[in-house]
Amino acid sequence: MVIWLWTAFLSFIALMLVFDLGVLNRQSRIITFYEALAWTAVWVMLALGFTAVVYFLYQHQVWGINAGGVLSGQDAALQFVTAYLIEKSLSIDNIFVIALVFGYFHVPLEYQHRVLFWGVLTAIVLRGAMIFGGLALLHAFEWITYIFGAFLLYTAVKMLVAQHDQLRPEHNPLIRVMRRWLPVTADYHGEHFFIRDEQRKRVATPLLLALIMVESADIIFAVDSIPAVIAVTRDPFLVFTSNIFAILGLRSLYFALATMIQKLRYIKISLVFLLVFIGLKMLLAGVYQVPTELSLIIIVAILAVGVIASVAARRQQAEEFLSPMADELQRMFTMTYYNARRVVILVTGSTVVLAGLVMIVAPGPAILVIPLGLSILATEFIWARHLLNKFKENADHVTKPVRGFFSRLFRRGK
Repeated sequence: MVIWLWTAFLSFIALMLVFDLGVLNRQSRIITFYEALAWTAVWVMLALGFTAVVYFLYQHQVWGINAGGVLSGQDAALQFVTAYLIEKSLSIDNIFVIALVFGYFHVPLEYQHRVLFWGVLTAIVLRGAMIFGGLALLHAFEWITYIFGAFLLYTAVKMLVAQHDQLRPEHNPLIRVMRRWLPVTADYHGEHFFIRDEQRKRVATPLLLALIMVESADIIFAVDSIPAVIAVTRDPFLVFTSNIFAILGLRSLYFALATMIQKLRYIKISLVFLLVFIGLKMLLAGVYQVPTELSLIIIVAILAVGVIASVAARRQQAEEFLSPMADELQRMFTMTYYNARRVVILVTGSTVVLAGLVMIVAPGPAILVIPLGLSILATEFIWARHLLNKFKENADHVTKPVRGFFSRLFRRGK
């Protein structure tokens, strides 16, 4: 039965988490760079080893998985690796936000692992719910594929233009609700999330605020990454396991990359192109199905270009000397970046609008996709804002009589 397969996997995850917190990190301590690097390698090797398990399970339909032989062992293994690589890559942006959270709250180094441990534990539950919810929606409404694809293109544009250097926990609704009902101490009290004050009342510590912010960030990034993984495979077991392996390796990856994330300047651009590729893949799924092998090659190539460009930029920066033309070059770079951003927004927004126009005659929610594309274009172009306003006005003209009809019908019913 498939239930035994899920039970075995979840038991393995629970065993690894107990071993982590109960044996390796029973006491709070600082995780060194080389230790984090070693554990990152361990989690990657475990994920790659699990690929062989996936191949065996699907090839021989163990415990009822892959009933009917829908996927061959090779196809399942390729889909798992591709989904894992996507999830692992997109987690890099999450690492940057986690570093900002820890810096904002001045979380001591020895307590950061504890925050990430409980953050991962909660993320497993939340992501499981989001994965099965998303797959259920796709199963019930196939056209949601286009919504996911358009949303990934929108996310790519947002990632290109957004800046994470300003953290505002006071705007987080969870933080605001918690502060209203639960007092928070000014100082840390060891590794505790809660303590008892002098009146024996339970109060929170800043460590809990950091945990809530980390969880909020993971939920936001999961909204982006889960549709990206679903674009590769809709098999619940493959989507869930690839996500969990990427999450489990997030802690060690954070301690390995947190100090050097700023030096990987072109990785973020690679992630933008990665999201654009996956978004277009979902939007064009009805026209052309990109083979999993080709998707994996394209994803690896996109990430490799980002890493190589970042390394080359670091070497070039080390050889540079201060020049009187520095200000002019900076101005030229800013203009180039601005123009490139406009081009990306134009291409992305136009693609979404065209997809919406196709949906007028083909199955799909054109009335949702077209304004989404116009909204993307409106972030940079005035003419798009005018079109979006016209679209809203026409929509109001159409919906007002309908609302009036139902209002009169409701009054008659009374």
